[in-house]
Amino acid sequence: MDGTIIDTEPYWMHAEGELVAQFGGSWAHEDAVTLVGQGLWHSARVLQSRGVKLTEDEIIRQLTGIVLDRIRANGLPWRPGARELLIELRAAGIRTALVTMSIATMAHFVAEAIDFDAFDHIVAGDEVAHSKPHPAAYLRATELLGVDPADCVAIEDSPPGVASAVAAGTATIGVALHVPLLDDGSFVSWPTLEGRTVADLAEVLEQFRRTTLEGARP
Repeated sequence: MDGTIIDTEPYWMHAEGELVAQFGGSWAHEDAVTLVGQGLWHSARVLQSRGVKLTEDEIIRQLTGIVLDRIRANGLPWRPGARELLIELRAAGIRTALVTMSIATMAHFVAEAIDFDAFDHIVAGDEVAHSKPHPAAYLRATELLGVDPADCVAIEDSPPGVASAVAAGTATIGVALHVPLLDDGSFVSWPTLEGRTVADLAEVLEQFRRTTLEGARP
């Protein structure tokens, strides 16, 4: 969600800096980028190590509240091509799941703020035992969708997200935004979703199937 569908990462970075400053610390952009794509409980522990004297849950509630206030004030900051691709997917009758490390409160707020029925299912960070890069969130999404991971295409913007989707066994597309993605051959790299269509996703899935089949041959 954050960084792939909507660009809320600057909101998170601002919220982290604001919270650290409340406790007399400093928080640079270089610090913030290390948390992109990470689970919120991991992020909370990092902020605690920087002097934030709150519980993990309190930190998460405060960060999420600040980000939600920004979204309410400014609207959804769509990433180029994301809205158009989601609309085309839904028009084609293709089932979709939102897989995010944001908590369910925020994930459902964003989904409900979209002016069409964008997702069949939502898997949030507080609904799985392990955060990205663990594959648990994507495996839960494929379970809810009732499909094999190998029949899914995942789109991610961060190294933890890409690692999670690849580990789950999906065809994975990386669209880097705030942090670079190391192209190790395990995923397809796109510079943007702008102009991309369902046909492009189908091509990625077909190539993934061919590669997987070739790798399985003795």
